[in-house]
Amino acid sequence: MNKRLLSTRIGRMLLKNPVIGASGTFGYGIEYERFFPLERIGGFVTKGLSLRPRRGNPAPRIKETPCGLINSIGLENIGMDAFLRSVLPRLEGTDTAVIVNIFGTTVDEYVELAERVDRFRRIDGIELNISCPNVEAGGAEFGKDPLVVHAVTSKVREATDKTLIVKLSPMVTSIVDVALSAQSAGADAVSIANTYPAMAFDLESGGPSLGAKTGGLSGPAIKPMTLKLVYDAYARVRIPIIGVGGIITVEDVVEYAIAGASAVQVGTASFINPETADTLVRQLEEYLSARGVQRFRALVGSAKERCPSSV
Repeated sequence: MNKRLLSTRIGRMLLKNPVIGASGTFGYGIEYERFFPLERIGGFVTKGLSLRPRRGNPAPRIKETPCGLINSIGLENIGMDAFLRSVLPRLEGTDTAVIVNIFGTTVDEYVELAERVDRFRRIDGIELNISCPNVEAGGAEFGKDPLVVHAVTSKVREATDKTLIVKLSPMVTSIVDVALSAQSAGADAVSIANTYPAMAFDLESGGPSLGAKTGGLSGPAIKPMTLKLVYDAYARVRIPIIGVGGIITVEDVVEYAIAGASAVQVGTASFINPETADTLVRQLEEYLSARGVQRFRALVGSAKERCPSSV
């Protein structure tokens, strides 16, 4: 791997390449060790972790759609204590960035999670999942109000010196306003974006296909919409953007880069082929070398020079 060609920076993290395993699809990292050495990718984001273990939603939890996947896992996870005690030690010798995704129902829960993570040197970054209900605000999602985004991000920023990434919801009035709010509160980067609300029906029963009725759509179907969000945000924010949504091919990686993404997260594609992230690193190196591109970072945001302003 040509690290000089592929390296990229996200906050305090210098990644050897821009390919990251996405939260919710990459387990806790160790599940993918039997498919390829984790050192080959730039990093990975764990499943979302809460203060206490969470059972998640009733089955069925997954429904395939044309060009996509609706999931309704319900943020099932082993809890932060179990992760730190049983999983993190197994990652000590792994030369790749470990980013822990956290979520809570109050600002204090986010802060407590960040404080626990901050004690461990092996953890390189924190990704805030703010597409969760805020019980202190009547159940409204943290990520839909720029003022709330600022509040939770600033409190977590005070609790940790690690690279802080805020994962944004696509279902907002202005992705730019929310991204700028996270930036002003001290975020080092933003991930754009989480899944899109979706639903499917079982025609035999006449009811919803998912046990929780609705879920989040991911996969190639959402890529064009998310590309636009990345492009719009890049025009205004100064911190790095991580593109998330429908990345399967090396061309997808390049599209996100020219739209403004300094790195990408591979999610649903890992369910199709668990070696996808590893394969994309190799293909990206070949793609750039064949076109005489000296550094991956030279691609980031290059579309802004060729495209008119967003409408």
